[in-house]
Amino acid sequence: MDTNNNMGVRKIYYSWDDINTALDIIHLKTKKRKFRFVTGIPRGGTILAILYSHRFGLTYLERISPHYPDLLVLDDIADSGVTIEKVRKDNPVIKNNVATVHYKRSSTERPDFYAEAIEDDFGWIVYPWEKEDSKPIQDYLDNKK
Repeated sequence: MDTNNNMGVRKIYYSWDDINTALDIIHLKTKKRKFRFVTGIPRGGTILAILYSHRFGLTYLERISPHYPDLLVLDDIADSGVTIEKVRKDNPVIKNNVATVHYKRSSTERPDFYAEAIEDDFGWIVYPWEKEDSKPIQDYLDNKK
């Protein structure tokens, strides 16, 4: 993990090693549940699910299915909570099967498993599959360029 403070926004850059460590933590926390399948919430969750599948021998599914109660659903971060809330509402069978690398304590939804809990002021996380010059979400909404 590397940090950079650019234009008032502290960015935290996660490496692939950091991600593998986070997946190890999630795997330890989920071991008792004996998940057999894994999927991810697009976009960051998909990458995590594929990595998790290869690393821990779970079958990767392209989408959430109500036919697999032993399905682990991964995402990169529980930020606002909106994504996890929607996934749980639309797929009641997985209501206790959601894991994230990061859980922002201010999120309206808490994942069932997570590698690291963070505060609002933690900074903007740049995952290794993102562009290094990625902007905070507020900047994505600014269409001046």
